[in-house]
Amino acid sequence: MVNKDMEINEAIIIRIKELCKKHNLTINGLAIKAGITQSTIDNIIKGNSKDPRIKTLILIANAFDLTIIEFLNTDKILKSVVD
Repeated sequence: MVNKDMEINEAIIIRIKELCKKHNLTINGLAIKAGITQSTIDNIIKGNSKDPRIKTLILIANAFDLTIIEFLNTDKILKSVVD
């Protein structure tokens, strides 16, 4: 059986990296725009934070001008939840 938490975590990491690239934002730039510490985002990206708080994900989504639904609505994330 596959570890679903790891899959979801990896999908969120990929989503953040893709959006940073698309918006030409560094991790530090994202942290500033989201109003959270860079270490918080670093911990998510490095996989140290396996279960980021929904509040943190909402702030990250808002930094990209997305709702949390839009942020999470990707094939990778949805597949990791459904499978």
